[in-house]
Amino acid sequence: MRAVLLAKDQISVLLEALLQGRKLFAPVDDGGVMAFRQVGSPQEVVLDYHNSTVPPKRLFFPQSETLFRYGLEGEQLALEEPQPASGEKVLFGVRPCDARSFTLLDRVFTGGNHCDGCYQARRESYTVVGLACTHPRAECFCTSVGGGPFATAGSDVLVTDLGSDYLVEAVTDKGAALLEGLSGCREADEDSIRRRAEAQAAAEAALRGEISTEDVKRKLQEMWDDPFWDRLHEKCIGCGACTYLCPTCHCFDIVDEGSEQQGRRIKIWDSCMFPLFTLHASGHNPRPTGKERWRQRLMHKFRYWPEDHGEVGCVGCGRCVVDCPVNLDIRQVLRDVESLAKKVK
Repeated sequence: MRAVLLAKDQISVLLEALLQGRKLFAPVDDGGVMAFRQVGSPQEVVLDYHNSTVPPKRLFFPQSETLFRYGLEGEQLALEEPQPASGEKVLFGVRPCDARSFTLLDRVFTGGNHCDGCYQARRESYTVVGLACTHPRAECFCTSVGGGPFATAGSDVLVTDLGSDYLVEAVTDKGAALLEGLSGCREADEDSIRRRAEAQAAAEAALRGEISTEDVKRKLQEMWDDPFWDRLHEKCIGCGACTYLCPTCHCFDIVDEGSEQQGRRIKIWDSCMFPLFTLHASGHNPRPTGKERWRQRLMHKFRYWPEDHGEVGCVGCGRCVVDCPVNLDIRQVLRDVESLAKKVK
């Protein structure tokens, strides 16, 4: 695959090229909050950032989505499905953890017997340009869950900051097509590849405190009724921030809005941390307290996902660590489970 070098002060050349005939979504500073938005010029794009506050998954899996509208026309029921937005799009500057999360969401929405056509259409319309994480923040733990600060899974192109230059590498055929005809660049040489390797080694070395998720999976299989759960949930206030900021959480609800005459059916994000999430029409709730809800969240990501897909359902982005209002650190939770696993070996 092609790899080129682009001088730092020429990154606008790449962004301008991507804007030609395409919609470009990139990280922007939205009032102090880093978020992915559609941009109209290179000057709006911010590349010197750790990670966005809200993951870019919302571009493929919107927080609120109209599935169809309905209405009565005389005595006939009329249904109208929204048409997916057309045109080619580029998602630029995504960190490797978020890019990898797309591959996990693909398994949920397109990998089984039932395909979410709206998700698939949005996903296929984007080319994903990843941005290697040369300076991971202290809360990151991607290498503990099968990823890495320079991982390419989910990206079509990977951009690496080498100081004075950006190294731009095609990862897929889709990415290679995006780089065709790019001006203002030069072909990558051995020195740039060496500098990339050094930057990757330094970034991986900065990610200390490896967690053995294999031990966690094994222990979780044995600890459904462990007293551990009684203690774990006491600190949690059930706000759902961890799930709403998670790039791999995909729980949703289906709601009808309107009247008998007209209205719409919408799909909206939901959270397994909310009491109403599992409330039955009978009034019974199989997860009545935070204990059961926290157990489900951990089991889902670190036991059920490995059993079903061969890897954990977490990409180690650290958002749930950074933004938990009560500092309930999932890394420490995993270490506690790992410690319990070692005691019974």
